[in-house]
Formats: sequence, C-alpha cells, structure tokens
Amino acid sequence: MSTKKRNWKPQTALVHGGTLRSGFGETAEAMYLTQGYVYETAQAAEARFKGEEPGFIYSRYANPTVDMFEKRMCALEGAEDARATASGMAAVSAALLCSVKAGDHIVAARALFGSCRWVVETLAPRYGIEATLIDGTDIANWEKAVRPNTKLFFLESPTNPTLEVVDITAVAALANSIGARVIVDNVFATPLQQKPLQLGAHIVVYSATKHIDGQGRCLGGVILSDKKWIDENLHDYFRHTGPSLSPFNAWTLLKGLETLPLRVRQQTESAGKIADFLADRPEIARVIYPGRADHPQADIVKKQMSGGSTLICLDVKGGKQAAFAFQNALDIVLISNNLGDAKSLITHPATTTHKNLSDEARAELGIGPGTLRLSVGLEDAEDLLADIDQALKAAK
Repeated sequence: MSTKKRNWKPQTALVHGGTLRSGFGETAEAMYLTQGYVYETAQAAEARFKGEEPGFIYSRYANPTVDMFEKRMCALEGAEDARATASGMAAVSAALLCSVKAGDHIVAARALFGSCRWVVETLAPRYGIEATLIDGTDIANWEKAVRPNTKLFFLESPTNPTLEVVDITAVAALANSIGARVIVDNVFATPLQQKPLQLGAHIVVYSATKHIDGQGRCLGGVILSDKKWIDENLHDYFRHTGPSLSPFNAWTLLKGLETLPLRVRQQTESAGKIADFLADRPEIARVIYPGRADHPQADIVKKQMSGGSTLICLDVKGGKQAAFAFQNALDIVLISNNLGDAKSLITHPATTTHKNLSDEARAELGIGPGTLRLSVGLEDAEDLLADIDQALKAAK
C-alpha cells in the first residue's frame, strides 16, 4: 500500500495507515519476527549501512512491523516521525535524555507518574542535569522556574492520578520564547481527545501499553516529533542503546489501533456517567473528571480537549480503610495498577503507583489516603454503576 499522505479521518487511518504488504497480499499486517536481513551483494550491504540504499539492517534499529506501527501513529498524531519503544517509560526516558545534556535545566509539572518523576528528580541529576518541579496548572509557575540554562519543559495532561489539566498552548509559547522544547505525556487524553503537537508541543510520548493496546496484552511506547529532532537527537541514541519494540508487540499494538476510536468513545461515555453518579454519593468526598463543569481547569479542558477521559479520580470518605473496603467489595471492577484496558480497573495510588513519594509530596499532588483512580472499561455502564453502588454500600 502507498504510504503517501491522505486526508483520512482517524478511524480510517487507524485501520489502513502505514500498511506494508508482502507479495502474498495479506489482509492483516505481517509479523516480521526476524533479527536481521539478507543483502543480495556485499556492495548492497555497504550501501545500506551508508544510508545510500533504503532498507532494513537490524531489528534493533528498525523492523517492517514496527515501522507500520510508527507510521500509523504518525498518521493519527499528525507527526512527521516516530520511534516505537519497548515500554512507555523507555519512551519517556529516551525523549527526556535526548533533549538535554549536562548543565541543562528541566522544568517539570510535579504531577507526574511515579517513574516519570524518578527520571526527572533522581536520574537526570546524576548526569548533571538540573530539574525543578512546579505546580503546572499555573503558567506563572513555569515563568518563575525558568533559568538561563532551561532547555526542556515536561508535563502530563491530564495528570496521573488527579486528572489536573495543564494549558499546553501557554507552556509551549513560553518554551518557544526561551528556545526550550516541550514534552507532553498524552496517555490519559489519548491521541483521539488531545493533540499536543497541534497545541504547540514539540514531542509527544505514550505508553502504548494503555489505551493503544487496550486489552492487557503487551508493553509498548512511542515517541513522536518532527523528523529533524528525531534524526539529530533520538536516532543515534535509539540505535545504540536499544530500547526498541519487539515485532510481536508492534503487531499487537497495530491490532489495538484498529479499535481504538470505538473503545475510547464507549469508555469515555461510561466514565462520564460514573463520574456524575459518584459526585452525588455521600460516601465520596471528591470527584475529578475532565468532562464535568466542576473540574478545576474546566476552561482549559474545553479549549484543548475534544472529549473527557476514560479515567476518574475520586476520594472516598474514611481514608485508606474505606478506600480498601470499597475496592475489596467490587465485583466487576478489578484491582490493578494498569489503565486504559477493556476491563475496568481501580488502584489506590498512595500504596501503589505513587507509594515512593513522601507524604508531603503526595499531599502536594492531591493524593490522599482515600484517593482512588478508576479506569473505566468496556463493560455495560449500568452493570458498572450497579457494582459501584453495591461496593459503596458494603464498604460503609
């Protein structure tokens, strides 16, 4: 199939984008489970290694199945180029480390997934890279944190797990004014409901493990940006350090992309209903959902997101004991630290994904002992509401 740019809608691009077919004319994408590639002549091998002849060299560098996944993600995101990685954290780490060097400074929104925060706070300083964490919801905080050596802004929006929303356009404008780049972790919004590159961000990262696979099967990640940045900053890092995605996982993720719009649409619709239901329950102290008028950044949500989210943040009255009792009483909803799955999943961030943070750091992020993160799946919304209702009653 031709890879020329077409004006396809997302649903079409996610079925056909980037497809390569062998001489057998297969309908489903081929899975190229190979480490290396054969050259017709020694001269052809030399030319390919010099970059004078197109083609694959070694699957640590590139692979036909992985290439299809990267091209399909570019078509969805509106990016010039992409590199797929073995996990979401491999994507985050590569994007960050390829954007800065010793002596540079990173400003990051402090509301980050625990591992992302570790990369910024612990790993980067080991290599002489300074970092400042701020409340990213106020653009004034970004402005105050800027130093002469600031080269990178990093943020999640919506954030994990409290679903704060950062004004990406404002942050990108500030970055452009000082010659810095912006990396956005767009996992919670999905590429269907928020387009960071269109909002001014320079680099977007995903844990493809989440909504893109969406069925709990495999790990994966992807970095998307302009071709110049990838060629000059990411390409050699990727080639020599080897965070590459396996062809099998790339094939699985390609299959996930085909149904992504259907899944995200239903999950978001159900999540909105559940968020409204929880907001009226006396057992619940707080509900944060980027589709409700009472969201703390509702005006920014309306400006930069085309939909709500598949995630809900809620606080159960009674702290950890009540939160645990509620989780344990659930029948359909499963206790798991994953998200974006076909199955509804719930986790207690203070004892799982954000357990390594201090009590003070968790309090700054709005993560209390009763805070829960609910990832809404594909089950019938009425069944989920009934399950949540009985669990709240049982947990009293």
